[in-house]
Amino acid sequence: MSDDASVRPGNLILVPAVISLAVTLLRLVGELQGWSPRLFSKEAGGGGALVGISWLVPVFGAWFGWKLAKAGQGPGAIGRAIGLTILAFAIVPALGFSANALGMSQQSLSTFAVYVVGAIVGLVLGLRAWPALGRTLLAYAFAARVPVVLVMLAAILGNWGTHYDVPSPGLPAMAPLSKWLLIGVLPQMTIWIWFTVVVGSLFGILAAAVARRGRAAA
Repeated sequence: MSDDASVRPGNLILVPAVISLAVTLLRLVGELQGWSPRLFSKEAGGGGALVGISWLVPVFGAWFGWKLAKAGQGPGAIGRAIGLTILAFAIVPALGFSANALGMSQQSLSTFAVYVVGAIVGLVLGLRAWPALGRTLLAYAFAARVPVVLVMLAAILGNWGTHYDVPSPGLPAMAPLSKWLLIGVLPQMTIWIWFTVVVGSLFGILAAAVARRGRAAA
């Protein structure tokens, strides 16, 4: 295994973390200035806006996987790594489907708790798929999402009217800090961490497979 300092998590995530922070700030400015809703949607959850850090996850996941594989820190078995990653991804929608089948409202706090628990379980599984990549993506996930949590706190306290402070439909009125914990801290520090690690791992494993094939051909 390589001890190349360039593929240590802190070094690998530095530039991606800076880029993610820049995108977060750009997104905030775009919403505050009322720029194109397609690019800077103010809807709860982001509305699938084209400017956002979630779209960076596949790119950085693939890059991390490529760099680690090239440094000799690839996954032991590609098939096992992909299988665990798919399982880690599937567990959250599977639990959501089960909650819906049991008659639980998609907007209820109970269903939200199901998603949070599923995200934690999925995260643990995802980290086992390729530990070196998982640790890197976990570090990147926190570096990318902690600034979002802080932006959401400011947005909620200031009532800015952006997607960072708009609650989901049906959420009861509550104090600003309670709202921040519910729509900011909890999802950002669980569901979005899971998403970053698992989706990033999938693309990272595929990149490692390409790197391994290229090395074998050479």
